[in-house]
Amino acid sequence: MEVSKEQEINQIKMGKPHVLILGAGASYAAFPSGDINGKKLPLMNNLVETLGIEKLIEKADLKTTSGNFEDIYSEIHENPNLSSLLRDIEEEVYSYFQYMMLPNAPTIYDHLLLSLRDKDVVATFNWDPFLLLAYQRNTQRFKLPRLLFLHGNVGVGYCEKDKVAGINGNRCGKCGHKLEPTKLLYPISEKNYHKDGFISLQWKELDQHLKSAFMVSIFGYGAPQSDVSAIDLMKSAWGDVNHREMEQTEIIDIRSEEDLCKTWEPFIHTHHYETHSSFYYSWIANHPRRTGEAYINQYWNAQFIENNPIPKEFPFCELWAWYDQLKQAEEQHQNT
Repeated sequence: MEVSKEQEINQIKMGKPHVLILGAGASYAAFPSGDINGKKLPLMNNLVETLGIEKLIEKADLKTTSGNFEDIYSEIHENPNLSSLLRDIEEEVYSYFQYMMLPNAPTIYDHLLLSLRDKDVVATFNWDPFLLLAYQRNTQRFKLPRLLFLHGNVGVGYCEKDKVAGINGNRCGKCGHKLEPTKLLYPISEKNYHKDGFISLQWKELDQHLKSAFMVSIFGYGAPQSDVSAIDLMKSAWGDVNHREMEQTEIIDIRSEEDLCKTWEPFIHTHHYETHSSFYYSWIANHPRRTGEAYINQYWNAQFIENNPIPKEFPFCELWAWYDQLKQAEEQHQNT
């Protein structure tokens, strides 16, 4: 009645996607000391100070006193006399995030990407380039999950004409024109994602994957009130929670379980949820590339399962070698 980690490695059963949703807390947890040069990652409540744009904001003579950047941006956006200031702020935000660089050693983002398969999806609300950079340095060796950028990203460019996305600064593979940077900032009062071609496509794809997902993991995303449109879209895709009696919801966050359950109640069927204060306690970290198989063994077959945790201290050469055993089992399954 127990499934060993060796048995789990050689099981390839789950075809449905595992959907992982990332918020600002995920990047903050992955890079608490900032990028390789110590450049800090801001949150919405300290973005103005972190980016050093206090003097720009002072010019607006704002009524809002919340200190939250989305509230500040929305008030400026609503004033037609501040359009030039709005452009200046957008340029500062883009410039700050655009040149951030990954540390040389493996990070949480490397670990989570390596621990999901190409049937799975990572959807991020974050502007920083870290997820994309981690993808680039691992994708030559392993099949990695699909990436979706729900609020745009400094590392991603888009050709509106041909509906082609790619690395920001590269050229469209169809028309040859340079890809345009994706839009990052949206006033909270009108987050009409369907009006932006790239963002609309990202949300449509997330909708499809959420509808068929066996598990949703939410890492560092607090579902703020300003993201009403985003939450409504995810609720619509997930559907009636009473019809999700076999699916599992996993929340990775440092907030209390009571607070998290209240926030994510629309995604939770009775007791089918887990909360973890660290990514390394999650299903992804303890059953890398086999979250679906572990899920089947535990919840469908009522078997005890053994963890196969990521060796998080390994350098890249040893880490990739460790994941090779999982990759080989996948390739053997594909060839049978």
